[in-house]
Amino acid sequence: MSAWIRMIPPAEASGYLRELYDRVKGPQGQVDNVMKAHSLRPHTMEGHLAIYKSVMHHKGNVLPVWFLECMAVYTGLVNRCDYSVAHHFAGLVRQLGGDKARGDAIYRALAAGRPEDAFAGKELALLRYVRKLTAEPRAMARADIDALRAAGADDGEILEANQVCAYFNYSNRLLNGLGVTTEGDTLGLSPPESADLSVSGYR
Repeated sequence: MSAWIRMIPPAEASGYLRELYDRVKGPQGQVDNVMKAHSLRPHTMEGHLAIYKSVMHHKGNVLPVWFLECMAVYTGLVNRCDYSVAHHFAGLVRQLGGDKARGDAIYRALAAGRPEDAFAGKELALLRYVRKLTAEPRAMARADIDALRAAGADDGEILEANQVCAYFNYSNRLLNGLGVTTEGDTLGLSPPESADLSVSGYR
């Protein structure tokens, strides 16, 4: 069972849902469960896609995609969201050019809650911010932003990190709350970077 609620398979989809599935399907026509989980209310899939694309693959972002994937993985680890960790660790390794050894070293550091074992400077500060915002959102203070600036992050980069963290806290709760598993998924490929949302700025 790949979720605790009914998910409409692509073969049974029609109309608006069929159109959305066609936008997000992978190279072999597969639609991963993170998207199928929205199938009973497809308008929420479109909203999910728009946020995902803006925080992870928009041309206006400055932080490298491999590091955005690191923040995604760290958020998932803190939330114990196996689905998100599996997909975005695969995405991280892909963004590192297939360097599995480096990816594994990053994973070990993040899983141990010791990002300092693999990161320093601005990247380390941003990862610590992501962890605190995920685990202790009510404890956030202006000093957390001051620390990021002191480590070399500008306000735009801080916003990017904030949005990645906020998005993955949303998606982790979608996945954990509905019992979504990776059964039948192709790890690291969904939603595809090429998904056409027909929204200005995403093409």
